[in-house]
Amino acid sequence: MSTTPAPPWVIYDRMESARSRTDELFALLTPAAVYSRPVPERHRLIFYLGHLEAFDWNLICRKSLDIPSFHPRFDKLFEFGIDPPVGKAAEDQPAEWPSVEEVLAYNRRVRRIIDDSLDRAPEQFIHVALEHRLMHAETFAYLIHNLPYDQKSASPVQPLHHHRALASKMIEIPAGYATLGQKAGEFGWDNEFDQHRVAVPAFTVSKYKVTNGEYLKFVEEGAAPPHFWTKRAGNQPGQKWLYRGMFAEIPLPLKAPAYVTYRQAAAYARWVGKDLLTEPQFHRAAFETPDQKERPYPWGSTVPDAPHGNFDFHHWDPVDVDATLAGDSALGVSQLYGNGWEWTSTPFGPFPGFQPFPFYPGYSKNFFDEEHYVLKGASPRTAACFLRPSFRNWFRPDYPYVYASFRLTEN
Repeated sequence: MSTTPAPPWVIYDRMESARSRTDELFALLTPAAVYSRPVPERHRLIFYLGHLEAFDWNLICRKSLDIPSFHPRFDKLFEFGIDPPVGKAAEDQPAEWPSVEEVLAYNRRVRRIIDDSLDRAPEQFIHVALEHRLMHAETFAYLIHNLPYDQKSASPVQPLHHHRALASKMIEIPAGYATLGQKAGEFGWDNEFDQHRVAVPAFTVSKYKVTNGEYLKFVEEGAAPPHFWTKRAGNQPGQKWLYRGMFAEIPLPLKAPAYVTYRQAAAYARWVGKDLLTEPQFHRAAFETPDQKERPYPWGSTVPDAPHGNFDFHHWDPVDVDATLAGDSALGVSQLYGNGWEWTSTPFGPFPGFQPFPFYPGYSKNFFDEEHYVLKGASPRTAACFLRPSFRNWFRPDYPYVYASFRLTEN
């Protein structure tokens, strides 16, 4: 929780902005899409229409302000998502879910009550509600990315891609310390605490994320293609593959980052005789300066914005790995934030001093199972608030739907 409370009007504006982000995603769906399940391991999309308001209601109104429920069934039905292993699909049917009209009526009433109660709610709970919604602005994008194109409507401008040669440069990162975690008194999720420093030996790291063109060579040697690729007939190298963008298929952008699972990233690293970054190594590459100091963002100390990288909903799809040079770190490593989360080889686990949120005890603890890996950085659909150095993302090693890239290291 921030040591300086935000004025009520700022909190209200942030809530409205976050709601707009998620509302615009649901507006993309055709009626036929609402009850579909584009990712087998996740709920039908109708769940997410009610989940965001149910989460806010249960957290702010029930747990904080003890406001009586007006719809207990929806409070429970839409309370929790699911995270089964890949291939373990849920078995519910569309008829088991309420109508869109019922869910929208519930949402409108929840929003009215929350708006009337924001000035009485604990600031920490408001931060949790806001960031939870913005997390879903990204995770819901993963889901609708997998819908057939005729079940969503939009015609955004596609990023431009080039075919210039790209030098695969390795950059030396000197030995030093990485500061992990959030400062006491500042807002963060439970897994971000306590802040501590870790000694990191010297290593080298690739300037750029591994590209589709580089990963294509691995596929041509027999590796499985990434989830976002699809095969088409063609005789020229690389032309038989297309990238399945959010709204259209395009020729595989060879200089854009390869979005892969952790296992695919680790297998590629072994194939070329290198490794994946650890979480502390990522911090050294991202925040270290030549004078042995750390700065808040790879590019400096200012508030991040679009020219620094492909994040904060700037694009729907990735740009080339050398397209945001203003975002290089002080040591010359490119796109550590934006254009794709980056897999690390660090299993998701607690920092020293970890304490679960008493009001949300399972948020992190349920995933300290050696079956999820830490991701750092940001994707094109990551809100700017998650660019703080302490934020940690995590997914299962075989989960193919996330916008997750990787880069290589040598110790």
